[in-house]
Amino acid sequence: QRERGWSLVEEYADSALSGASMYRPDLQRMLKEAKERKFDVIVTEALDRISRNQSDLARIHETLSFHGVKIFTLHEGWVDTIHIGVKGMMGQMFLEDLKQRVLRGQRGRVEDGKVAAGCAYGYSVVKRFGADGKPVTGEREIVLEQAEIIIRIFEEYAAGRSPLKICQGLEADGILSPSGKKYWSVSTINGCRKKRRGILNSDLYQGKIVWNRTQDRREPGTNRRVPRVKPQSEWIEKDVPAFRIVPQELWDAVKARQEQLSQATASWQKKRPKALLSGLMRC
Repeated sequence: QRERGWSLVEEYADSALSGASMYRPDLQRMLKEAKERKFDVIVTEALDRISRNQSDLARIHETLSFHGVKIFTLHEGWVDTIHIGVKGMMGQMFLEDLKQRVLRGQRGRVEDGKVAAGCAYGYSVVKRFGADGKPVTGEREIVLEQAEIIIRIFEEYAAGRSPLKICQGLEADGILSPSGKKYWSVSTINGCRKKRRGILNSDLYQGKIVWNRTQDRREPGTNRRVPRVKPQSEWIEKDVPAFRIVPQELWDAVKARQEQLSQATASWQKKRPKALLSGLMRC
């Protein structure tokens, strides 16, 4: 900075946020202030500190160039279009490689009968160290108080009670939701059968780990994560009886009611009028 006679105007840092996302607070602030010509040069350690997405990096460079702002990195010096193309590709390849390594690690845990990621309602994370002195990951133990709530939800649903009525009953009894709030949402219980989400659809409650069901893809332009359900042939399933909370008979009763309601909904949609006054008025 002193050698080149530059003065520091502002610092931008999105700590602990993925470089694959375009929607980081300080990155967006930097682009906004570049438009206002608050600075002339951006200094960064390397281009992957700005973005690891090839198309996003190209868009950022194009935007900055349009406003007369140059990029200088400690590794490459002044950045031009060739740097953007090569380094952008390398950054994206790094992300793809990292993603594959994470998936391989998760698959190994699942095949060992351990949870790949996250901690579902009804369980707590087991914290212990292995013989090698490293933390053991993926182990869970049942939280009895929450397990009773889960069984209650399954029993009431199997008995014909609607998710809305179940939520109202839980709230009336002062039972906190999985997020720790006083209010329960219908989606927390119902979720999505196809994606196996929601309390009524969690395979873990029947003593089974199902992994690799969905894949998150980022929507171009918005970078919004969009989950896609994978073919069932790609799913990895592992029986873990120690994780079971819901008896098989109760689980089957809930699945039978869900299927019955699904068929009724499909039948109603077929008979539903195409327009508001279909069958009532004639042109």
